[in-house]
Amino acid sequence: MKILEGQVWTFRDHVDTDVIIPGRYLRILDLDEMSSHVMEGEDPDFASQVKNGDIIVAGVNFGCGSSREQAPVALKHLGVAAVVAPSFARIFYRNAINVGLPVIMADVEAEKGDILSIDLEAGIILNKSNGKKFEIQPFQNFMLEILEDGGLVNHFLKNRGNS
Repeated sequence: MKILEGQVWTFRDHVDTDVIIPGRYLRILDLDEMSSHVMEGEDPDFASQVKNGDIIVAGVNFGCGSSREQAPVALKHLGVAAVVAPSFARIFYRNAINVGLPVIMADVEAEKGDILSIDLEAGIILNKSNGKKFEIQPFQNFMLEILEDGGLVNHFLKNRGNS
């Protein structure tokens, strides 16, 4: 998981959790069904066309709004490998890490369809489509372990006998 590579989907500044997964779908318990509505107000084709490993590149304050955990859960369930944005709402950032979805603070020049390669350990994002390289804060080992284990709960369960 230390190196992620995928096609870019771009979104605007201030995408809130109600845009990521509208409130009217929060009572759906089936993740496949709920995830089929992700980002539908911004891009009606997103949920049906996103591929496993694709990457969201968004503007500032991604994930603002409510603290609903379903937003990062639905993104991850769809196969989104990471979200890259200059800033995130704090609770969204924490919820994303908790469910094993990498969120990377960076201002990256990318267009829809570009291919990004993200090295979480080295702290490098390479846009393979335009050749631009961006430095990011490398993820610390404990964060990489949480992400590799699929989130905080899985990480805890894996390590609870090792303490």
